[in-house]
Amino acid sequence: MANKTNFTPEEWKLLLESPMMTSMAVTAAEPSGLWGMLKESFASATDVAKAASDAGANSLVKAVATDFTTSEGRTTARDDLKAKLAGSKPSDIKIKSIESLKRVSALLDSKAPADAAAFKGWLRQISEHVADAAEEGGFLGFGGVKVSEAEKATLSDISHALGV
Repeated sequence: MANKTNFTPEEWKLLLESPMMTSMAVTAAEPSGLWGMLKESFASATDVAKAASDAGANSLVKAVATDFTTSEGRTTARDDLKAKLAGSKPSDIKIKSIESLKRVSALLDSKAPADAAAFKGWLRQISEHVADAAEEGGFLGFGGVKVSEAEKATLSDISHALGV
């Protein structure tokens, strides 16, 4: 089973930021205002926290989630994402996030094939929870849909990027 020592610092950073990239791809597909964005961010953070404390979690998933729960891990991921996404529009964020997930998929397949399916499944699960977290459209919470067509398309793009 792979862990942090199996990856270069740049590769580890890519894995560390992958849950955030997954979440941002869905959020950027159909921005749902401040309240919706908070709900979607909370859904992603909850999945990462659960993986860090889940004794039965895949070892690589657990290693990434545990590192992300540290101040140093969050800062590393956040600072790198800021640099990569600075000045980007939501449509650009979605495209860049999907491209990043393609790199994550290739990295997992080459360096951690035994962990690849579990890690990719975890990222896919995060994307689904983010999409389900807030209703899209409507007015003042009425008339919206749980998962918009744009989010459904993004979920499909994420699955394709991850090869799941």
